[in-house]
Amino acid sequence: MNISVVIPLLNEQESLTELHDWIAKVMQSNRFSYEIIFIDDGSTDESWSTIMKLSQQNPSVKGIRFLKNFGKSQALHAGFAKAEGDVVITMDADLQDNPEEIPELYTMIMVQKFDLVSGWKKKRYDSVIAKNLPSKLFNWAARRTSGVKLNDFNCGLKAYNKNVIKNIDVNGEMHRYIPVLAKNAGFVKIGEKVVQHQARKYGETKFGMDRFVNGFLDLITIWFLSRFGKRPMHLFGALGVLMFGIGFIFAFYLGIDKLLLNPTGRLITDRPQFYIALTTMILGSQFFVAGFLGELILRSKRDRSRYLIKQELNF
Repeated sequence: MNISVVIPLLNEQESLTELHDWIAKVMQSNRFSYEIIFIDDGSTDESWSTIMKLSQQNPSVKGIRFLKNFGKSQALHAGFAKAEGDVVITMDADLQDNPEEIPELYTMIMVQKFDLVSGWKKKRYDSVIAKNLPSKLFNWAARRTSGVKLNDFNCGLKAYNKNVIKNIDVNGEMHRYIPVLAKNAGFVKIGEKVVQHQARKYGETKFGMDRFVNGFLDLITIWFLSRFGKRPMHLFGALGVLMFGIGFIFAFYLGIDKLLLNPTGRLITDRPQFYIALTTMILGSQFFVAGFLGELILRSKRDRSRYLIKQELNF
């Protein structure tokens, strides 16, 4: 199979038929073998009924329905697990991503041998204050922190070599950082393509300003995990040893001073150095224990289901 199109959605009933027809037209005109995987992330409208109708009309349409809303990352994880195409395309269901971009994205993966190609909505039709400026700040921080030189981490339109999506784990809210996850996994040929952005035709956006706050917090998380996720003792243990060492030096100095240099001086507990020594030794011990517990958790963790599937179509 040439292409799998993975589309997570939440309450996008009005746009699904038009989106399906557009994708199918592009695929047929380019003679691609394809599948369209819709992941209904707990919609409360008639999105699933629309997906069922589309699957009856077109056997290339497949569906996954979550029991409730688990989030876009979990929806992508479920879609990636089922995808069979040599190239996997992700896009949003709100018609803001243009399916006409698919053939060129496919060529960049199969001919130019990119591992991943991310869309760049260079010209946007969103609110400048509410979305454009926060997005620019977020993308700048993501580039500086991750080392991945992309202009638009948030673009839902991306193309992947199949090997990429089968070897990365998208969880939590990490869908924004799939290029970073891919880089950390060893897929370093990451490209970017300017794509056409279209104004939302139906409904309202499901994302508010809180997604940027969460995005920055996730950025810190992925930076930490990429550096210390497999060796937490290297961070917490080092901090623990440093803090404990500082406290021990203060305590040693106080002991020498009281026993040898100034035995008739004021009590040790009346000196601020005593509390500095005590505090830093306690903090050092706690950091060391945190690193040790992190190592134990890492070695004993079990894979757990992060979402519950209520229904599947055509798998």
